[in-house]
Amino acid sequence: MKIYRSEPEPATLLIPPCKDLPVRRLPERNSLRCRGEQDDTTQRANLSIMHHPIDPKIDCVFKALLGSETNRNLLIHFLNAMLSEDLSSLIVEVKILNPYNEREFLEDKLSIVDVKARDQNERLYQIEVQLLVLPELPARILYGWADLYSAQLASGEDYTELTPTYAIWLVGETLLPKVPGYAHRYQFRDNQGRTLVDHGAIAVFELTKFTAEQVDTEAERWLKFFIEGEHLDPDNLPDWMQTPEMQQVMSIMNEFSEKERAYHVYQARQNYLRQQKSVTKRIQALTAEAARERMEKERERAEKERERAEKERERAEKERERAEKQAALAEIARLKALIKGRPTD
Repeated sequence: MKIYRSEPEPATLLIPPCKDLPVRRLPERNSLRCRGEQDDTTQRANLSIMHHPIDPKIDCVFKALLGSETNRNLLIHFLNAMLSEDLSSLIVEVKILNPYNEREFLEDKLSIVDVKARDQNERLYQIEVQLLVLPELPARILYGWADLYSAQLASGEDYTELTPTYAIWLVGETLLPKVPGYAHRYQFRDNQGRTLVDHGAIAVFELTKFTAEQVDTEAERWLKFFIEGEHLDPDNLPDWMQTPEMQQVMSIMNEFSEKERAYHVYQARQNYLRQQKSVTKRIQALTAEAARERMEKERERAEKERERAEKERERAEKERERAEKQAALAEIARLKALIKGRPTD
């Protein structure tokens, strides 16, 4: 069994459809809202100029946006948008399995920062943002999906209890430099494109490759927000941000900017991630330096081996010349002996 990736069509679909799944457009935004969602007027009233720029990709902000019980409507809207071509039915209710807890980020720098949820049809979802791309990330992505999928079964339960599981990863650096497109969707299929089991998918979005100026889908709206959100002015939002959901996310961002405790959490996480990135870059630099030294030693070894081989060749050449000279002298001696009429050995 092989894992195949399908690419999106340019500027029309974020995640390409399966051959056996029809293309569906998202319904109007109102149908993606759930009970308790604040209306546009309320959201606008909560906005003010942020004192501090807030990056929505920082894990504590990301989880507050999509992993908070009070913002479940945003999670529902996000999932319906990003998985519009995968889901057989829209998500209308979700249960967050690891809800956002501000204290976690204050007390534990290694707190779990992904969002896990289950919808009304028992389908499972994992959402994670990864700012730093390391070589082991693809394996980590697959392992995270497999872990969530396999954790469904308790001891003695039947495989028929398994339900589709979806993983969504927003990646802050280029993960697949040789692969075109920013959206990549993975499922279990054979070499003829036939699905082994329709039990979910892994969707990876490389934010560095997303350059759309115009927003045509709700998925593109979310991606553009995560890329440009840090630099948006709440009092002068662009047209593509003029939706109830985007007003709500800006209100949440404003809370991180204005409230001292929330901003302290944000700064602590940002500083930790910066340190982590610095340490990782230092490790990468040391690894690269060690590789260069190893290559240099290998080059020197190869050079010495070449010199040794050259000396061996010269020695063999001299030995050959000596042997030829001895053979020539022996032949001369034989000929002289023949001339004198004396037999030779």
